[in-house]
Amino acid sequence: MNKPVLVILAAGLGTRYGGTAGLKQIDPVGPGGEIIVDYSVFDAIRAGFQKVVFVIKREMEDAFRETIGSRVSSQIETAYAYQKIDDLPVGYTVPPGRIRPWGTAHAVMAARHVVKEPFAVIGADDFFGFGTFRALGRYLSEVDPESEDFAMAGFTIENTVTRYGHVSRGICETEQGYLRGVTERTYITLASDGRPQYSLDHGVTNVPIPRGSIVSMNTWAFTPRMFHELEAGFPAAIDAMEDPLKGEYYLPSAVDALIRSGKATVKVLETKERWYGVTWQEDKPLVMQAIADMIARGDYPEKLWK
Repeated sequence: MNKPVLVILAAGLGTRYGGTAGLKQIDPVGPGGEIIVDYSVFDAIRAGFQKVVFVIKREMEDAFRETIGSRVSSQIETAYAYQKIDDLPVGYTVPPGRIRPWGTAHAVMAARHVVKEPFAVIGADDFFGFGTFRALGRYLSEVDPESEDFAMAGFTIENTVTRYGHVSRGICETEQGYLRGVTERTYITLASDGRPQYSLDHGVTNVPIPRGSIVSMNTWAFTPRMFHELEAGFPAAIDAMEDPLKGEYYLPSAVDALIRSGKATVKVLETKERWYGVTWQEDKPLVMQAIADMIARGDYPEKLWK
């Protein structure tokens, strides 16, 4: 039986939530000063994960270690990987003027030096619920680590959209429990009647998304083979970027390419859990109230780390 690892992507600066003025990943939302990632690690431990790896920028390391790192390291084996803008394929250089990271697929690549086991991937500023980690952990504990049999936690679209601003989601095509394709939508909002919709022109024209649609929240289960595939696909992703200063290597797009080429299969682990996140500052009170309600129901102790 494998010993699953949890890779947490935490390198983003959170520009929509306050930019460099504050790291949204370490903004308290729990009654004991817990941040969202505290709850993710707590759930992962309960679900049988044996190690957590934080993907961060080096310049945020001290602040991150002093907050989440100091608490988590006493509960589970903890390691760090660093997303570096100059971590590029041979023959490529950072375009003059580029300051942002290369996206979620590039962030996962950063963990290749410290992760040798089947692993799950989540974002640091997203709350996914225990059921999500239980499904990912069960899958990873049994998967052949030499295979390219991957999995994804599939959320319904209406459980993943904020009331404020817009979010990015991978809209999924599924067949008989397996993922057939992912289309990244970077501008998803709620219509006035509460129905989710996406736009290709920043809200000028909106297209409805059917209720019940399965979306990717970048909650994946991979074997170590994924690192090889991400490295192999990175050059083509860079070449295809329309804007070399802002283009990104999206993880859902990388997975989609592997599925369509027949290199990998991705099982959809559907979850009814509701996503909570602080994509925008206005989201924080809603997240705090949701966590308070879950504590009142007995889902979590009032203080996670005693």
